[in-house]
Amino acid sequence: MAPQKNNTLGYAALALSAVAYIILAYATPRTAFTQLLVLYTVVFIAYLYTCNLRFNLWHGVAAAILFRLLFLFARPALSDDYFRFIWDGRLLAAGINPYLYLPTFFMQPEAPQVSGITQKLFSQLNSANYYSVYPPVSQAVYWLAAKLSPQSIMGSIIVMRLVLLSAEIGSILLLWRLLRKMGLSEKHVLFYALNPLVIIELVGNLHFEALIIFFLLLALYQLFYQRVVWSGIAFGLAVGTKLLPLMFLPFLLSKLGARRFTLYGAAVFVTLFILSAPLSSQGVLQNILQSLDLYIQKFEFNASIYYILRWIGFRLAGYNTISVLGPLLSLITLVVILSMASAIKLSSVRRVAGYMATALTIYLLLATTVHPWYLTTLLALTAMSHFRFAITWSGLVILTYAAYRSPDYQEDLLLVTLEYAMVLLWLLVELHLYRQRRHHANLNG
Repeated sequence: MAPQKNNTLGYAALALSAVAYIILAYATPRTAFTQLLVLYTVVFIAYLYTCNLRFNLWHGVAAAILFRLLFLFARPALSDDYFRFIWDGRLLAAGINPYLYLPTFFMQPEAPQVSGITQKLFSQLNSANYYSVYPPVSQAVYWLAAKLSPQSIMGSIIVMRLVLLSAEIGSILLLWRLLRKMGLSEKHVLFYALNPLVIIELVGNLHFEALIIFFLLLALYQLFYQRVVWSGIAFGLAVGTKLLPLMFLPFLLSKLGARRFTLYGAAVFVTLFILSAPLSSQGVLQNILQSLDLYIQKFEFNASIYYILRWIGFRLAGYNTISVLGPLLSLITLVVILSMASAIKLSSVRRVAGYMATALTIYLLLATTVHPWYLTTLLALTAMSHFRFAITWSGLVILTYAAYRSPDYQEDLLLVTLEYAMVLLWLLVELHLYRQRRHHANLNG
């Protein structure tokens, strides 16, 4: 009778989570940090509890999809990036290339009048002085949202959310299949599917990591069947959503070898060329690179190693040295990833996924900006391993929203320190246990 009791408590935990998600979606602004923290703690504890129960896996997946559907008619509460998505989509619907113009251009008297591009929408942008950097797959979704809902912001939100929800369902099913093929427990799919950070940040707050994760998992799945071209196309679509997956290419070279990687790279290149061609024109690349350069040299949020180096820089130079540290840390990340890839030969898709997770972890630890939703790709990749530090991180990263308690968005560095101290401690323990397992395996082998 004990398993039945545990299952009853598990379903009760899922029901409690549903209530908490409704409050998070419709009645929790990001300025209400205490309320956010309490509700997130509730759903996170329920998540940990249910992931450790033995019950019908389909019920857990169904609950994961239901939790995402609960956000369908809610405005994103913790992020205002979606205003820029709608802005770019309305420009595209009017036949205007969003990469060519700063939003401020359309507020000038001589600027062309574009349907839906208004002073009210402009005032809600958090990037009015930056050129758009969102790649073409993301732009296609923005365009679709503008076409299907030309004037309604809520209508555009629902369209984008349905696209991301579809991608999330696809990711859950792909991850399930990958776990089965890797010989890992299928219940590990719940580590991703029911994770509160994934649910809230992707479908809830409209972050397009949902598409990146789907296309990355699809690329890995195709590799299992040696479908090099199809995997390359899927990987190209991931890069066409956000540029981040480019860091994983060296590990695919290690897996495929030079000859097959040439075919793979060609599939990626052709896919990106086809995606980019409609928006390619003189000045586009320069504008995108300018915004990316500003991101590396100006933006800072929830960093770890960078904040330590920034503190040292203030002591030595007397000012914020991000303009030097940002590019330097990016270069170090690149060198470390290339060094790792050149020193190994990856024989399995599971090992490829593992090294992708390692590279992404290094990137996040050296980055100047780590928004909570950046962790979602890491959660998907580590679900295909025995490492659980990303789950710990996903529980602690909600502390970063303390920065929005006041209008001046002041970070609480004590909370940032607590976050990274706990994550790094957990990671070190897991690395120690991993080395012990390998040592015992070698002795027994």
